[in-house]
Amino acid sequence: MGALTGKTALVTGASRGIGRGIAERLARDGARVAVHYGTNERAAKETVAAIGSAGGSAFAIGVELGTPGDAERLWAEFDRHADGVDILVNNAGIGTSAPIEELSEEEYDRVFAVNVKAPFHLVRHGLGRLRDGGRVINISSGLARTAVMPDKVAYAMTKAALDVFSRDLSKLLGPRGITVNSVAPGIIDTDNTADFLHRTEDGQARAAAISALGRVGTPADVADAVAFLASADGRWVTGHWLDATGGSLT
Repeated sequence: MGALTGKTALVTGASRGIGRGIAERLARDGARVAVHYGTNERAAKETVAAIGSAGGSAFAIGVELGTPGDAERLWAEFDRHADGVDILVNNAGIGTSAPIEELSEEEYDRVFAVNVKAPFHLVRHGLGRLRDGGRVINISSGLARTAVMPDKVAYAMTKAALDVFSRDLSKLLGPRGITVNSVAPGIIDTDNTADFLHRTEDGQARAAAISALGRVGTPADVADAVAFLASADGRWVTGHWLDATGGSLT
């Protein structure tokens, strides 16, 4: 019996990277996991297969976020497989990297649509499906608290907005015993950071030097923090911003 046996989880953006790490960890703890993907169906099916091979249970649902009606479509897909959700992890997100004078209005709107608007409406439309005593975990970023990468200002703004959402939502859902928290990764070795980490010989070393622990983070590092908040051990933690940057903000 795992810590999450009998629970159902939905992890957005779970086909690869941090989201896949979270989905695999929650499944290992016993949860049945909805592996959401935007466009990469093959990667999502690989994640589902990996979970199944490890003895877990998962299913894939595909909806592109940041588009009109995305939340309604996602929950309709989810409803075909499950009748309620205990753990909602808003992980899906896109980045943008450009000096403010070069960032187009369309790109700005897109990053907010995916990173802020979609989680808001996923929660709004999911309130009737979210079981009492459940968990909402929003994946933020260390960039919401530091200005070390000013060319990522729009992305950082979306994560700061998500943190405010977490705090207010914790008050709104507290009477139902539902906890709401943000988990903020630092630099994590994923497909999205491959160019930054591996385009030069010293990329990994420079990224590792930012961390107090002297290494680059992995999806499993973030997934373990999420698993704690999703479990019964995290029942008294809500409205919290959890620094999962490996000490990059110290």
